Amino acid sequence: MERVLKHKFPVGTRVLFTASNVARPAASGSYEIIRLLPTEGDDCQYRIKSSTEAFERVAKESQLALS
Repeated sequence: MERVLKHKFPVGTRVLFTASNVARPAASGSYEIIRLLPTEGDDCQYRIKSSTEAFERVAKESQLALS
């Protein structure tokens, strides 16, 4: 039986994003949760947006913390 993971942060929440050293370079800092995405492995995923960038990013829950 598959374990269903629940997202920790609802849409609209301000979070702190810590970029992974492995992924593409990204500015760490304050972001807003724009959309909840399907899980990948044991980690929920989110679409996030910074007010200082013109585009959105995908982040794993393990990279986010409440701001």
